[in-house]
Amino acid sequence: MRCFVRKVTYWFRFRLISVTLLLLPKRKNEDLCTRNLYRMGKFTVRRYLMFVVSIFVNAFGIAFITKALLGTSPITSVTYVASMFTPLTMGQWTIIVNLLFVALELLFMTRKELKSDLRMYLLQIPISLCFGTFIDVSMNALSWLDPVAYMSRIGVLLIGCVILSVGIAFEVKADIAMMSGEYFVKAISRRLRKDFGYVKLGFDITLVVLACLLSIVFLSGIQGVREGTVVAALLVGPIVHFISPWYKCFDNWIGRGEKQPAVAAAANTDGIIITIAREFGSGGHFLGEALSRELNLKLYDKEFIGMAAQKSGMDERYIVENEQSIPSFWLKCIFAMNNERSTEHSLSPDDVLFVAESRIVQELSEKGSCIIVGRCADFVLKDRPNVIRIFCYSDPESASERCVEEYGIPREHAEAEIRRVNRNRIAHYEYYTGMKWGEPHHYNLMINTGSIDIATAAALVKDVYDNMRPKRQA
Repeated sequence: MRCFVRKVTYWFRFRLISVTLLLLPKRKNEDLCTRNLYRMGKFTVRRYLMFVVSIFVNAFGIAFITKALLGTSPITSVTYVASMFTPLTMGQWTIIVNLLFVALELLFMTRKELKSDLRMYLLQIPISLCFGTFIDVSMNALSWLDPVAYMSRIGVLLIGCVILSVGIAFEVKADIAMMSGEYFVKAISRRLRKDFGYVKLGFDITLVVLACLLSIVFLSGIQGVREGTVVAALLVGPIVHFISPWYKCFDNWIGRGEKQPAVAAAANTDGIIITIAREFGSGGHFLGEALSRELNLKLYDKEFIGMAAQKSGMDERYIVENEQSIPSFWLKCIFAMNNERSTEHSLSPDDVLFVAESRIVQELSEKGSCIIVGRCADFVLKDRPNVIRIFCYSDPESASERCVEEYGIPREHAEAEIRRVNRNRIAHYEYYTGMKWGEPHHYNLMINTGSIDIATAAALVKDVYDNMRPKRQA
């Protein structure tokens, strides 16, 4: 108990010092340490301010959705129904339910996890109080809003979804804390070792079912859960996904747009890196093997599985099965409001794997010349000057023949397997890079291995490699 109190005291003392430094006049002769503390305090205050704004915007968006009378959002469905048959308001029930989540989180957290996440855990209490209060304030402010026509209700619902999306994007950008409902899901997913997004989806469905049961028992019919609930669940995520890039304009204001320290001088940037992106069945791996023998360079392809497993802590079998597979666009968008946080605990396994492999690509490029197959290496090394980017493709007939001969895939299944793997590679690449897979302008060489054999293709790449070497040596 003493340790707990001491940790809380130290945390509040640090915040007090940060705010005090912010309010003091900036002196010209202050030392570097004081200036850094001042800037840190300034950016911290701004991020907290942004987070408070996000809570209010979220509450205002929920109020708009509720006023549409087409059902409320999944996270507030229970509190809305409870407010209909009790004297307590929707905001008051929100406070009670959120504090209940805070208490239940202790059942899924170890002492070590609570100690490491103490700040975020404690912040849920004032956040819950503010969120519930803001909901009541918003509902009172919109007391005049009473749409009658169905299309008017649809319009109010859509406006509410947009407002809620704006607030969630602000919340993610501030990256201060998590709402109690989200943190409760995080605690469950961490304990059960399940994907955060899928647990969140199950959690939302549970709340909606519970709201339906409460309304049937106490209101003699389903209230608060209608088509608007489904629309909000499906629409908010994609809107967040769409508008989030526009929030980069706040990076400088909250201290995230500052230039990062230069890479250590020891890092090797003189080596030439060959990246090979490839269609399935085009022989990209075999081209890498030929170049490895011809140029005496290390080839990294299947080796990534073991390296990524070590860095990410994932099972190698999981990596083999899911390395280039992500959920559908809509499912990813539904999870976007929860998975786009910078905290590693909120990342989906797909995101964790991508981050791990990207770090491996960067580390390998700093060691010297090498060949890297796949892993979005052309994008990860986009800022590195000495990279030869290759894209291998092939006609369907040649690709099918190679799949049958080299990979042992039955001929009747080869074409379907090629389409499936390429579809996954396109979705994976475009989701994580924002660029079009196979776009000629992104590569130095586009090689059709259906009409050009592997040996000839390797000779072409070798010529480019040899031409680049004198330039680097000069």
